[in-house]
Amino acid sequence: MKMKRQEYAIVDIETTGGNASSSRITEIAIIINDGKNIIERWETLVNPQKDIPASIFALIGIDNEMVKNAPIFDDISEKVLEMLSDRIFVAHNVNFDYSFVRHELEKSGFKWTARKLCTVRDARKIRPGFKSYSLGKLCRTLDIPLKNQHRAGGDAYATFIPFSRLLEWILWK
Repeated sequence: MKMKRQEYAIVDIETTGGNASSSRITEIAIIINDGKNIIERWETLVNPQKDIPASIFALIGIDNEMVKNAPIFDDISEKVLEMLSDRIFVAHNVNFDYSFVRHELEKSGFKWTARKLCTVRDARKIRPGFKSYSLGKLCRTLDIPLKNQHRAGGDAYATFIPFSRLLEWILWK
């Protein structure tokens, strides 16, 4: 019997603020990876059903006009759940993204948990001594091109590359 290869869901979100119980997701990107190759990529803006603060717009560039006709999270919750099920949830600063996605899925009526992998924590362990482990600085340190920073699709892809390298470093140590 052939064992199924472990798959990973590399996730990045943009939000209206820093707390999952009082803020909402404005954009989500998910990259499905088998440890080597990208199997699927998906991203969408999300109507948070609340105003996006000016300070958040200044950081991520997503405004109320951009999300006005986007789906609400309820409309994409089944797709998100399907993409995350039976996969390890990977993110840069994983607890932030995980808490929002879990909270939104619960609001949509789904009970979901997953194993988590944090690229910040693992990069610190595997490659100690960098001045910063923020996604932008980590990418610059590792000569990884970072396009569309502070947008879910760009940051998810930027997380995928160091994640792939971390897996290589772990396997070839």
